[in-house]
Amino acid sequence: MKKVRVGKVVSNRMDKTAVVRVERTFRHPLYGKIIKRAKRFKAHDPRNECKIGDKVEIIETRPLSKDKRWRVAKILEKAK
Repeated sequence: MKKVRVGKVVSNRMDKTAVVRVERTFRHPLYGKIIKRAKRFKAHDPRNECKIGDKVEIIETRPLSKDKRWRVAKILEKAK
């Protein structure tokens, strides 16, 4: 089963690559406070469709380069 994440495009300067920021929330194991953490993934965007601010779904794939292990599955919401 391939992993799927939803995030926001923060950079599209590279050719056929978009940097997607994925936020996750979890409860602190001891204190119970809700904590927000973010991670940036480089995702393959073969047609350079992604623009900064787009909400996208990315899916895990085979290694495409040194850092790229994800690809853009679909654009859920275009940036205004």
